[in-house]
Amino acid sequence: MPVPEIPWFQSASRRRRYLAGISGGADSVALLHLLHRAGFRDVVVCHLDHGLRGQASAGDARFVEKLAASLGYPCESGKADVQAMIRETGDSLETAARDARHAFFAACSRKHRCPRLLLAHHADDQAETILWNLLRGSRGLSGMRAEQVLQMDGKPVECLRPLLTMRRDELLAWLVSEKIAWREDASNAEPIAARNRLRNEALPLLSDIARRDITALLNRAADSSDELRVIERWAVEQAAALDPQGRLHVPRLRTLPREVQSACLYDYLRTSGVPELSRDLVARGLTLLDADGPPAVNLPGDRVLRRRAGRIFIV
Repeated sequence: MPVPEIPWFQSASRRRRYLAGISGGADSVALLHLLHRAGFRDVVVCHLDHGLRGQASAGDARFVEKLAASLGYPCESGKADVQAMIRETGDSLETAARDARHAFFAACSRKHRCPRLLLAHHADDQAETILWNLLRGSRGLSGMRAEQVLQMDGKPVECLRPLLTMRRDELLAWLVSEKIAWREDASNAEPIAARNRLRNEALPLLSDIARRDITALLNRAADSSDELRVIERWAVEQAAALDPQGRLHVPRLRTLPREVQSACLYDYLRTSGVPELSRDLVARGLTLLDADGPPAVNLPGDRVLRRRAGRIFIV
């Protein structure tokens, strides 16, 4: 089976250094092998053991370390106690695991002086994200972006997703044809997280009801909304609502139409790495613009959106 054609591989610079988030699962293993075959040599493999699956997690770490060595890549391995984080913060499993990954990736970015992180999200992951965001009341058909800067533990990291248009079955078929091994995470089949239920229950059921491939439909619908996001992004840039310190400028925001205020606040929260964004959260945040409104609004992840001295910022 031929190597899948991935546009990003054709345009990206091979002289740059990249971090690659590799779990040991099929998707990330495919990404790493594809990078190597495409001639990307300055890649740092980054693997985090979340401490959730005992010896299986330790086995994943050993597998990734051996894989990186076989391809000539350096490997950064880390370990987090996600269960302890949950007990301390009260966050969900998904939120705590994501925060642990972000902190780990930020540390790798600082150590290797590399702001670029490659992730193995694909079209099936995108469909799950779009559906989950709709269920949470997020803004429109919002999904992941192929290139997106996120704040990770105070560090801006450019997340690159070159496989975002590929289906998981395509990646699996290529791995099998090349006799490339990967690690299976048995917990992915268990209904212990919302994303698992969307993947294993909701999307197959919706496809059965519609008698169409819902994953493809959701991805196309999200692509159609990209034009609106471009317009919204242009409006945010024209609004120039951030001060030199990166805080939202309240007097400037108050001069803008409500829709642009909402877009500016949403963009600020998103780029600051605030999880679980929704229309309701943005609406509550906009109450800070009211003279008689509250001085602060609680955010997910035990953070606070605060107004002080004509500025709105996160603490």
